[in-house]
Amino acid sequence: MQKLNDLSRSLTPLDPDGTLIAVIEMSQSSWLVAGIVPGVERQPLKKLAVDESALLNLLNRWRVEAEKAGRKIERIAVAFEAGRDGFWLARWLRARSIEAYVIHASSVAVSREHRRAKTDRLDTELLKRAFIGWLRGERDHCKMVAIPTTKDEDAKRPNRERESLIGDQTRIINRMKAALIRLGIRGFNPKLKKAAGRLEDLRTPEGEPIPPNTLAELRRDMERRRLISDQIRQIEDARQERIKQAPGDGPHAMVRLLTRVIGVGIETADMLVQEVLARNMRDRRAVARYAGLTGSPDESGTKRREKGLARSGNARVRRGMIQLAWRFLMFQKESALAQWFRARTETARGTRKIDRGRGAQASDRPLAAGAGGRGAGRRRSAPGAMNGGR
Repeated sequence: MQKLNDLSRSLTPLDPDGTLIAVIEMSQSSWLVAGIVPGVERQPLKKLAVDESALLNLLNRWRVEAEKAGRKIERIAVAFEAGRDGFWLARWLRARSIEAYVIHASSVAVSREHRRAKTDRLDTELLKRAFIGWLRGERDHCKMVAIPTTKDEDAKRPNRERESLIGDQTRIINRMKAALIRLGIRGFNPKLKKAAGRLEDLRTPEGEPIPPNTLAELRRDMERRRLISDQIRQIEDARQERIKQAPGDGPHAMVRLLTRVIGVGIETADMLVQEVLARNMRDRRAVARYAGLTGSPDESGTKRREKGLARSGNARVRRGMIQLAWRFLMFQKESALAQWFRARTETARGTRKIDRGRGAQASDRPLAAGAGGRGAGRRRSAPGAMNGGR
């Protein structure tokens, strides 16, 4: 039975004589477009400036060439790799009745030769072979990425921006600590509110104050950290306000429901909703593949070993899912799934011991009572906690 979200092959029969096929190798300064035009022996290759109108004119010109050769074009299929340009071009082409697909870059097989030739022309040939196999319905020839709407893409921005700001904040704090340690000063916490006023009183082991250039650098770093902290707070407050204004909205309702699970805070819930649940993946194996949580076996002859997680999917989701798994073991110790894991790994060699003293991350706090509405303060176990996670 076919799945509605099966992007590993095309579900539409391919008519080679009535389908114009084109692939685009996209770069920051130009696009290289390769086509397969029915009735035309040569396979055209055209380099364009980054201009969607020029691309549309090129496709129409190739359509005219095919019609002159006696082929009636009923379908135009265009594909390009997922990358820096995102999905705007696919949405723009689809609005003009052109089939547009975005190929998952890691699903295209490439040569493993150490010094293989790599040019844009060779890349387009590789994309054409992969795309034609996908259009023919050959399973796992390559995989397509689900094209989100502008609204769906915009909904991911607050969570991703916050994660980036948290990383910037951590780097600034580590840089300040490293600058102080170089002077022999330890135990100073630059995250305290009164940390800036205490810099003048700090002394090196030799009894000297902080050198002026280092002191000026530390003050600038504290200003940056204060600005980043304010921006993080603005993102969190804006999200709470959106949930408070529309608690019954689809994504907001899912966030409120997930935050009722013990060990799941609003940050994890928002990430799961925007990055995973919004993709409508109903198969748990598809979720695992998307997050890179599937295994990577290494089997050849008599050799049998497991190399660990594949780590080929969404790194943001993978980190969140791993953190959530450890929190599940800490906060839902009595669940059947947690007991199964402990019994299975109790005598295993090389496993990490769970730090029972650590709780959920401070940044992943529960949903505010005012935003969640009635019942937001009540927390419950995960739906699969008492039945082995099924």
